[in-house]
Amino acid sequence: MRALLHASPRTAAPVRLAAAVAVVSLAVSACGGSPAGSRPAAATTASPPSSSSSSGTAVKLDRPLAKPALALTDDRGRPFDLVKATAGKPVLLYFGYTHCPDVCPTTMADIANAVKGLPAADQRKLQVVFVTSDPARDTPKRLHSWLAAFDARFIGLSGDFTAIQRAARSLGVALEKPVPTADGNYEVTHGAQVIAFSPADDRAHLVYTSGTTTRQYAADLPKIIGGTV
Repeated sequence: MRALLHASPRTAAPVRLAAAVAVVSLAVSACGGSPAGSRPAAATTASPPSSSSSSGTAVKLDRPLAKPALALTDDRGRPFDLVKATAGKPVLLYFGYTHCPDVCPTTMADIANAVKGLPAADQRKLQVVFVTSDPARDTPKRLHSWLAAFDARFIGLSGDFTAIQRAARSLGVALEKPVPTADGNYEVTHGAQVIAFSPADDRAHLVYTSGTTTRQYAADLPKIIGGTV
């Protein structure tokens, strides 16, 4: 049976901007359908690096956010404590799910393509962490095979949904529990932001909105890795 997943757009918690000292709303992804057994999307699904129609924005926070205490299972079946495992490392954190047919694979592909342009040493330093918003279906094995289509070094995390939701909301990312529909499908709602943590203080200084391109990530990654954002 073809599984159709969708969600109504919502608005996440407001975050203050450094430059404008204003309050903005971070949009929530409205995901469409994808067969439950579909193969992972390849990195070629990325947004064109030169795209001028993207609405993606890098939001600099005037109050950096701490990493949430989150202990889950990684895509190799091992315990993973987010705070301890990523201490002192540059991190890009994203909440999404593998059956998402649009924003999740596109975001991972854009990041993967930007990472490929980094020097090898910087590629090894950066940790890209994908936390599932659909842990009932996103097993470690599923996460591992899906993420491998983008970059085998990307880390997938799955576990207790309540803990995942709490962590997401602490960062201003809206996340709702997947809801079964009458026809046996699912409704999934999740924020589409990428949270960038600096290795200098282990805090988030940048939030990327949906639509950020490979070129935009590529321009910022050296600064994130160097802890100068």
